Amino acid sequence: MPDDRGEPLVLPTPVSRRVDDGLFDARTVVISGGIDQDLAGSVIARLTALAAASDDDITVVVNSPGGHVESGDTIHDFVRFVTPRVRMLGTGWVASAGALIYVAVPREDRFCLPNTRFLLHEPSGGMRGVGSDIEIEAEQILQMRDRLVRLWARGTGQPVERVREDVRRNFWLDAEAALEYGLVGRIIESAAEVG
Repeated sequence: MPDDRGEPLVLPTPVSRRVDDGLFDARTVVISGGIDQDLAGSVIARLTALAAASDDDITVVVNSPGGHVESGDTIHDFVRFVTPRVRMLGTGWVASAGALIYVAVPREDRFCLPNTRFLLHEPSGGMRGVGSDIEIEAEQILQMRDRLVRLWARGTGQPVERVREDVRRNFWLDAEAALEYGLVGRIIESAAEVG
């Protein structure tokens, strides 16, 4: 469609598309907000596309209050599945299922910004209904808790028993405490420190 001078009219690229293209070029995936099935699908699609494009490193930025544990499992497992090296960068807060995603990579590939806070805790449920269904749900929550504890223990180097005790209540760590605990590999202040 021509403009008033007869020149072709070039419409600007929508901001979201430019951002997506920029993130793709930067080999970066952003996980921000609550973790659910839609987010998990989007993240694994982006990881798949980046892995197909190149074996160059991928950076995943995590800023999340957590959410659906199985959606976090999906992302955690897929980060470990793709061929390129994946680095995690925590910022803001990395909580619950967000922390599960964060420990998907080796400690030396886990970075955070100075004001990042981390939260580990047991899963919770909200099941209502007949007693037998509540009993099944409770058993599933206990199995999920044990699995999360093992994953966090593996990711931090802490004994399973210590992690199990620590997550009985909300276990908050600032960046320095998370570094000492083994959750964070390195606290950084600039992009130049990642690579």
